[in-house]
Amino acid sequence: MLGVHFAITSEQERSLLATDDHGDSVGDILEVIEESCNDDRLKVDTDKAWDAIHRCLTDGTLDPDGGAYPLSHAVLGGRHLHDEYYVVYVSAAEVRDVADALRSVERTWLRHRFDVIDDPDYLGGHDDADFENTWDNFVDVRAFYNRAATVGRAVIFTAT
Repeated sequence: MLGVHFAITSEQERSLLATDDHGDSVGDILEVIEESCNDDRLKVDTDKAWDAIHRCLTDGTLDPDGGAYPLSHAVLGGRHLHDEYYVVYVSAAEVRDVADALRSVERTWLRHRFDVIDDPDYLGGHDDADFENTWDNFVDVRAFYNRAATVGRAVIFTAT
């Protein structure tokens, strides 16, 4: 699954939160968000690195409830809006908390967390190259959250 974060407009946020079907309507709104996001500063692609990033920032698993807030909300923590794939909503207030928390994450800390991932479901290479990819994508996610917090936007993470 390929992961993407979007800093969404208040109109997009209202539309997403107004739907209660956790299915087609959310997918339709997500499609509009994807097609209309032409500002790369308000979007970040993490390819498959989102998996390792979430594990490193939480309890080593893909459990959306694993780990402590606010780091847990950088990828899978938050309000899940779809039943078949990840569409995870983080409010603007939570985005500020996540951005603040991500600023303090240092490379050595993330490397240690990466090295202790011990989940047989983790499909990454779990080697130096995999960590470098994880770190590079983490730096992009951190910068993205800072930009989203600065402009006061909510964030959705998608993995399909």
